[in-house]
Amino acid sequence: MDVNIILKYFPEISEEQKKQFEKLEFLYKDWNMKINVVSRKDIDELYLRHVLHSLGIAKIHSFKSGSEVLDVGTGGGFPGIPLAILFPEVQFSLVDAIGKKIKVVQEVVDGLGITNVKAMHTRVEDLDVQFDFIVSRAVAAMPTFVRWVKGKIKKDSHHDIKNGILYLKGGDLSEELKDYKTTQIFDLTNFYEEDFFETKKVVYLPQKHK
Repeated sequence: MDVNIILKYFPEISEEQKKQFEKLEFLYKDWNMKINVVSRKDIDELYLRHVLHSLGIAKIHSFKSGSEVLDVGTGGGFPGIPLAILFPEVQFSLVDAIGKKIKVVQEVVDGLGITNVKAMHTRVEDLDVQFDFIVSRAVAAMPTFVRWVKGKIKKDSHHDIKNGILYLKGGDLSEELKDYKTTQIFDLTNFYEEDFFETKKVVYLPQKHK
């Protein structure tokens, strides 16, 4: 599966963005041979399982120009890097506690020539900055995640929805989310037709979630 799957769902992207998305495969395959950040099976399905999955967040919400987004536990750069390509006017901070993963993120960002990504080797709890939105891809159960990012979301919102968390998650979330009454869950099958997305969701948790 190639970059055309991105164009299928995001036909409005510019020629420059298309080239950047195309470059991702070469960069990840190259770096994955040196530092394994994407499983062998997934690297062949990079556009479906990683890039398009990451962009599921963009089907739910468009970040405004000048806003700041934090990607927690970014791993090899997902969902942060695909979102940064899609929203070049938005500042993304990608953090991971594992140094070699952040090295790959930095190399991919440099290879793409994008300037709206800051890669940081740190734990989110140690950050002393606030963001409009926090994104992530299933790095922990929601109660744990909420604890990690406490105090990291700006109070003033400039978007159509309140600042908060946009979380890519799969499976049955009823137990995990039972204490969060204002959560909204979006099934990615409403936007994508591939079988891979059958159980995949985006969970939106506004800042005031009690």
